[in-house]
Amino acid sequence: MCKINTFIVVFVLLPVLTIAQTTAYRVIFDITSGDTAAHKTVIRQLKGISQSRPDAQLEVAIYSDALAMVLKDKSIIADAVKELSSNKKASFKVCAATMKRNNVDKSQLIAGVDIVPDAIYEIVTKQHEGWGYIKVAQ
Repeated sequence: MCKINTFIVVFVLLPVLTIAQTTAYRVIFDITSGDTAAHKTVIRQLKGISQSRPDAQLEVAIYSDALAMVLKDKSIIADAVKELSSNKKASFKVCAATMKRNNVDKSQLIAGVDIVPDAIYEIVTKQHEGWGYIKVAQ
């Protein structure tokens, strides 16, 4: 009887323990601000998390006034965006609708920035998938 109980406990708990150990650390950052202080803040947060959790999946959804953050000729954090995206520490997703409203095309974006059809939909999708959410604001 003891062997059967032990088997049942192991059989039931093992999958739970496995799930707990493999839960990914995933966060999406929502930024709409044109304030360069907010741009610096999100970079600081990304670097901090990626240093403490190298396995983390981090994404920044960029739309509205934050568009300047990823434009070659306007961004004050271009080097950090390139570094974080090239070493796969974070991904940067800019809203195609925001780009269209501002007459911006892909050639104006910093290397490593990806385009999504709609940033809000991207955020909602990630939340539905269990990602954490951080609104970046000043």
